[in-house]
Amino acid sequence: MSERSTEGDDSLAIDVRGLSKCYGGRKVVDDVDMQVGAGRIVGFLGPNGSGKTTSLRMLCGLLTPDAGEGRVLGLDFRREAAQVKRQVGYMTQRFGLYEDLSIRENLDFVARLFSMPGRRQAVDGALERLGLKSRETQLAGALSGGWKQRLALAACLLHRPRLLLLDEPTAGVDPKARREFWDQIHQLAGEGITVLVSTHYMDEAERCDELVYIAYGHVLARGSAAAIVREAGARDLEDAFVKLVGQATDNFTS
Repeated sequence: MSERSTEGDDSLAIDVRGLSKCYGGRKVVDDVDMQVGAGRIVGFLGPNGSGKTTSLRMLCGLLTPDAGEGRVLGLDFRREAAQVKRQVGYMTQRFGLYEDLSIRENLDFVARLFSMPGRRQAVDGALERLGLKSRETQLAGALSGGWKQRLALAACLLHRPRLLLLDEPTAGVDPKARREFWDQIHQLAGEGITVLVSTHYMDEAERCDELVYIAYGHVLARGSAAAIVREAGARDLEDAFVKLVGQATDNFTS
């Protein structure tokens, strides 16, 4: 196979090709190409088990791909994974901070991990920005889903990342908290931060600049919500995805 150039496009925060990962002989992610423009909000959609989480973990350097090449934030995402990690904020599906520590203690712990100068000021800024100052002494384990979500986002933003990878960040959160979270995401994008976010909610998908839809480890569609609906000959976004999954089931499970 001929070697492809890994030179990146400066307008792209993510530019990777041929991303693949196998578990137990099964390809969970199969030859996925992903391009995300800098400062854009891109929704990453697909059924459970379609490869979304695995893809996000490979992009941020937490998981080594079996194949694939390209750049994340101008860095070779395989050879320079350590540098990529320092410029990416990754928010996991499940709350990943310490429930027996307070909000402030959790943020201070994360700041220490990144060896941040001016640690106290950085934590104070995160508390203020996410509306957590009045609850800073509250134990994380006592927070509701919406407040845990705010804390997790504050932790992601502490080291001032240029790219956010958010894995179903609003799952199980009430509608008001979801709206507030998405208002924050749009504010961050307005400041130049790139966001790749997985979601199952169609109203959230419609708030993204672009969408990527994956099933059975393959990208089935990409583009704006309107373009995907039009190309699928569907009534709406949900109908389009139902049709795409039906086609993928025929193509990849026969």
